[in-house]
Amino acid sequence: MKILIKNIQELLQTRAEHLEMISGADMKLLPKIDDAFLLIEDETILAYGKMEDCPAEDQNINQVIDAQGCVVLPTWVDSHTHLVYAGNRTLEFVDRINGLSYEEIFNRGGGILNSAKKLQETSEEELYQQSKIRLEEIIAQGTGAVEIKSGYGLTVESELKMLRVIQRLKKNYPIAIKATFLGAHAFPSEYKDNHTGYIDLIVNEMIPAIARENLADYIDAFLETGYFSVEETERILEVGKKYGLRAKIHVNQFTAIGGIAACVKHNALSVDHLEIVTDEDIEVLKNSRTMPVALPTCSYFISIPYTPAKKMLAAGLPLALASDSNPGTTPSGNMNFVVATACIKMKLTPEEAINAATINGAYAMGVGTTHGSITKGKKASIIITKPLHSFYEIPYAFASNLIDTVILNGKIQPYKN
Repeated sequence: MKILIKNIQELLQTRAEHLEMISGADMKLLPKIDDAFLLIEDETILAYGKMEDCPAEDQNINQVIDAQGCVVLPTWVDSHTHLVYAGNRTLEFVDRINGLSYEEIFNRGGGILNSAKKLQETSEEELYQQSKIRLEEIIAQGTGAVEIKSGYGLTVESELKMLRVIQRLKKNYPIAIKATFLGAHAFPSEYKDNHTGYIDLIVNEMIPAIARENLADYIDAFLETGYFSVEETERILEVGKKYGLRAKIHVNQFTAIGGIAACVKHNALSVDHLEIVTDEDIEVLKNSRTMPVALPTCSYFISIPYTPAKKMLAAGLPLALASDSNPGTTPSGNMNFVVATACIKMKLTPEEAINAATINGAYAMGVGTTHGSITKGKKASIIITKPLHSFYEIPYAFASNLIDTVILNGKIQPYKN
């Protein structure tokens, strides 16, 4: 099956060779071809280039798409989500409007513990049905690869339930999915004064059970004041490492307590949130293999500081963007809005934001060899926009639906916003 997309106004993120990540000043550079074509064969990108080199339409091409006036780019890679959850937390939304902080809501039984209670009471089938609606929505919004965490179970049974739902979504949908075990999301009420007991449960029961069923690719923890300390997180990461689970860690959302240094020491694939970043943290991240990931729509929704992206890029660091889609602090997986928020609030250029949401996001999710750029041999997972004057309109028209067609693995997707 061959699909030819012709007359593309701007073909973005064209890379002749696979590039692992983009850092520092290079993030301002977004290679593109004007007046371009893209040829897909089965699941992969076969060729691309200027229209003057476009193959004839009668050369065994099954479908031709005329993208006159449109922008084509690789699908978004969302490397940090909590897409599988039960119910919602709309009452907490109102609580925040009325002046309660994230910590105050959590301390009175809201937040993560609220979501855990709902999830524990929800059947696996119902959890799947709720979650697939959100997955179909983000596909329609242009996401072609997504990481999904557990962490709203907080019991052996419920954490496994979440991870089984993630695996079922992976089996039933063409979007690339990676699963992350986040049992260390919060301490359940019964372990509030017995942290060691809950961590024992994680390392002695949860992780081995997950490994037996091969349910997760990565391991995570909420490394933060009032949640999991550096020492507690390191114990969990050490055991996860023994079972082949590389770290992707929530860190520096509210405070800087040396968590980034611990994550780099354990060769974490990514460190996520980073609303608070010290000079020491930046030095630690330099020359590491750990990708910093910013979650700007979380900052937008709960009115906390934004990741100091420009400072980090000026220091030569790479940066990825992700949605943090979850019921409490970011009830949206719309990566178009993530890119727009990064431009508007973090002052990233559109080029920097798109690099962060494609190539660097793919690195942070571990799918860089297949996703994140228009490169021959990579998965044919692409976005075709509606007619635009320029790709700058993607962040500029932040509340508009500018996507016309989403193709995943060479197949046009039926999901629409």
